Amino acid sequence: MRWAQWIASLIYLVYIALISLAFSADEVIMTETGIIDMMRIVSPVLPFLLVAAALSAQFSAAIADTGGAGGLFAEASNNRINVRTAYVLLGVIGISLTWLADVFTIIRYASQAFAVYYTLQALIAVFGAYQQKSSVIKVVIYCCLAVIGVLIVFFAQSIEG
Repeated sequence: MRWAQWIASLIYLVYIALISLAFSADEVIMTETGIIDMMRIVSPVLPFLLVAAALSAQFSAAIADTGGAGGLFAEASNNRINVRTAYVLLGVIGISLTWLADVFTIIRYASQAFAVYYTLQALIAVFGAYQQKSSVIKVVIYCCLAVIGVLIVFFAQSIEG
């Protein structure tokens, strides 16, 4: 899995480097479908592949996240809300968010939610490193990551086209 993460990171970095060479700042379109429109220049087939990949990835993530979130809803409510009801609530929340917010705002909310999660993970690492009497540098690094997470949560802004 670690190799897969390194390879995926390398692919993204190469992709970003090539895109930055292929397009000037004036050509970058900041809309919901801007990247797809830009990819038409690279290859007429690429937009279709990007849309298919994005839909597949999002559908897969939605199924997995809904399954996990339904159980968490039930657990957090001490089973006052059963899993089936939680799925309905999650569906209503997701559909409402999709209809009421633009794509960039939804991405900001998702990024902030991830930032909260990773901030909590960094704090757990701080306490774990402190309890294990790890090096001060390790504790400071984890503290810095937690601070960065908090800054993202409170100061993140959606990009507007």
